[in-house]
Amino acid sequence: MRTLRAVRARLSAYTVTVTRGRPGLSANRHVSALRLPARRVIQGSVLVALVAGTSAFTTMHKTITIEVDGDVRTVTAFGSTVNDVLASHQVVLGDQDEVFPSSASSVSDGDLIVVRTMRTVDVEIDGTPQSIQSTALTVGEVLDEIGPRAAGADVSASRSEAVGRNPLKISTLKDVTIAIDGQQIPVVTTEESVRAVLANAGVVLFPGDVVSADLSSAIETGQVITVGRAGESATVLTEVLPFTVEEIEDPKLVVGQRLVKQTGRVGQAVTTYDVTLVDGVEASRVVVAQQITVEARNEIVHLGTMELPDPALVQVDPGTARALGQSMALEKGWGDDQYACLESLWTKESKWNASAANASSGAYGIPQALPGSKMASAGADWRTNAATQITWGLGYIEGRYGTPCGAWAHSKSTGWY
Repeated sequence: MRTLRAVRARLSAYTVTVTRGRPGLSANRHVSALRLPARRVIQGSVLVALVAGTSAFTTMHKTITIEVDGDVRTVTAFGSTVNDVLASHQVVLGDQDEVFPSSASSVSDGDLIVVRTMRTVDVEIDGTPQSIQSTALTVGEVLDEIGPRAAGADVSASRSEAVGRNPLKISTLKDVTIAIDGQQIPVVTTEESVRAVLANAGVVLFPGDVVSADLSSAIETGQVITVGRAGESATVLTEVLPFTVEEIEDPKLVVGQRLVKQTGRVGQAVTTYDVTLVDGVEASRVVVAQQITVEARNEIVHLGTMELPDPALVQVDPGTARALGQSMALEKGWGDDQYACLESLWTKESKWNASAANASSGAYGIPQALPGSKMASAGADWRTNAATQITWGLGYIEGRYGTPCGAWAHSKSTGWY
């Protein structure tokens, strides 16, 4: 009995009371001493949970730059992947749209996400209308996607101009031969009609002259245009004087590169012949006199002599790549001032390393194409060939920014180009 009373007495010392709607402990000092450690444990647990939650919030919070078809905005983002960030800012991707890095890629604070929308672009190539699917923003990027066929072409809009609703007219380079006055004159032209080719080459047609093709007809590469002069049996003829092609070796150009510094243009002369006839058929003729009315203008061509190692056998070092870049920039008509900007730009991007890869964004090569596979439009060896990468990079710069200095200015302003 004594033992039962003792137990009840000890239990009453730990009784919890309720005062004014709040749970509390009895005033017994023994109770307070017993409960204090437990209270501290609970408070510590709550503090740990709060710190962990704050840390997780900070980790999820990022500042990301999103570029959608050239529209750039810097946003506050939550989420761990590219898809999370785009979805949180209502950027909806179509089935054929391109996004770099890929939708499933993880993102970090300060990253850049680039979205390109696939759309239909109407073009007219050498007079033939057609539609292509493209993510290009500028005329230059459309030409890059078309590939080598568009190299050197005449275009109805500037390469830096944004792609618009009007069809883009493209006239490609064509090799044509003009057969006239006993001469075979080779011509490289972007003109679209026979009339324009003859006029651009300086050929003057006289009444009665016969041309092998309709003057308004379209030109095809490899075509031979024959001009028959009226009154060929006459002793006084107005005829063309062919131009001479001057070839100059240029150590700043790579072997195989050919840069036309001045296009050739035929001259014109009035020639008097002494004609010998046999049974009414001309047997021979000799020039008696000749008056040159228009001087011919020679064509001046620079031929590259710079030797480069075979990219399939050896990786081109950055120094050689720089020399190649300077040569190719010169070929596009950009001087030393523009090359200085190009050198700074690609030193920043890749240090002129043809195998430089950005693991975060997927950018690759000397120009850091995003993605690297875009450079396939310049050549199938885009992964290893510095010349292929530079060809694509210069085309991209011309199409997007006009000049290397324009691209360098944008890079300094935004951190990318």
